[in-house]
Amino acid sequence: MRKNTEAVSAEKLAETIIFGILEKKGLEITKIDFSKMPNSISKYFIICHGTSTSQVDAIADSVAEQVYKQLGEKPVFTEGKENKEWILVDFIDVVVHIFQESTRRFYNIEGLWADAKIDTIQN
Repeated sequence: MRKNTEAVSAEKLAETIIFGILEKKGLEITKIDFSKMPNSISKYFIICHGTSTSQVDAIADSVAEQVYKQLGEKPVFTEGKENKEWILVDFIDVVVHIFQESTRRFYNIEGLWADAKIDTIQN
């Protein structure tokens, strides 16, 4: 779902997603790098949380808006916009997980990928 025909690198996509999260003050942004792992489902997971359902929804909207505005890409799939506890925005090479804080702590996605490179983004 591209606006332009140039391929967008997963790294540039991840940077733009993080910018979209920061625009809405997403918290504890984490980037999990799967690019060196064989048979991975994507190159990166970007994980963050918000303090309310409104903020979680706004972060998801900001991510989609910034990626489209800067790179001409649209998400392939978005899930969780109904309850806003955990919104997943899938760009294939980069998958974004936007949580309510309690839901993030419960599922602890970062803990599942101990063998991947995990970076915390300072905001």
